[in-house]
Amino acid sequence: MAEGNGDGFPVPSVWSTDFRQAFRQVQGQPVFGMLVSADNDRSVARDERLAQASPSIAGAIFLFLLVTLVITVVALGFCLPRRNNRGQIVTLTVITSLLTTTLVIIRDVDRPFGGIVDVGPTAIAEVEQQAIRDLHAHHPTVALPCDDRGNRRTA
Repeated sequence: MAEGNGDGFPVPSVWSTDFRQAFRQVQGQPVFGMLVSADNDRSVARDERLAQASPSIAGAIFLFLLVTLVITVVALGFCLPRRNNRGQIVTLTVITSLLTTTLVIIRDVDRPFGGIVDVGPTAIAEVEQQAIRDLHAHHPTVALPCDDRGNRRTA
């Protein structure tokens, strides 16, 4: 998402602008207001999600932290005594494991839309549910024109 992968779909702001221009003549009617409001909410939620999807730690900084970890562990390994070093080896292993785990957690938290810490698209799902609820409130007999995956239903 941060790389702009739209899976072949047009950029939402483009079709959103076309959407507003196409329905300009019904502007001011309650259903149109609801659609525009839902579209604005969706746009804000998408922009927020795109901002969150962009990693805040640059790759060079993460690489620097990784190299620093490797140098630290190797330097500490060279400082170990040759005999009776069981305690020092255990300590070095624990420190290495903790620092490596810290780097993995930092990387995972910095990319919240995948991995162990996964943030779902709750804001966009809420906008979708609100739009569906408002449509059914104003037009209870109208079925949605697409299925759950966004594919157009055939009549």
